Amino acid sequence: MDRRDVERLPGMAGLTQGADHVDVHTMEGTGSVADVAAALLSHRPGWMVFLWKVRTVLLRLLGQGGRIVPEPARLTGATLPKSVGDKASFLTVIRSDGESHWVAGAGESHLDAEVGVVAEPLAGGRSRFHVVTVVRYRNPAGRIYFNVIRPFHHLVVDSALRAALRRGRNGDQ
Repeated sequence: MDRRDVERLPGMAGLTQGADHVDVHTMEGTGSVADVAAALLSHRPGWMVFLWKVRTVLLRLLGQGGRIVPEPARLTGATLPKSVGDKASFLTVIRSDGESHWVAGAGESHLDAEVGVVAEPLAGGRSRFHVVTVVRYRNPAGRIYFNVIRPFHHLVVDSALRAALRRGRNGDQ
């Protein structure tokens, strides 16, 4: 999916403007945008905690200061913050209509990033879920950092999206 396609998704118009990196992970399943976004933010297996710790070391090496590993979110579709400006774990809600899309972002010294979850309804109560990641580098350290972690970013998003859709299929909210 290219940037023009992302921009055509519900709630995504203008999101990719000025972006240095855009990617989309797509899977089909059941549940709502809020269920999937909450499950994405709540997914934190041990290997992901390890990657957060490696991230902290990498950012220190790049001169971007100390970071902490954020506590995992404990969210459900019902408790997911949906109003613009609300905090959802380490992210701040940027846009949400409560049904077709939910977008949140975070800014750090080295980059700004947004993550969006979009649902396209399909037949039989299923949806095609898109997890959109948009990154803008603030300085050269941001470019270096993101290109080092990019393969892990894809692994994390795929794993979290699969877990979110399994969670919805099993009714674990």
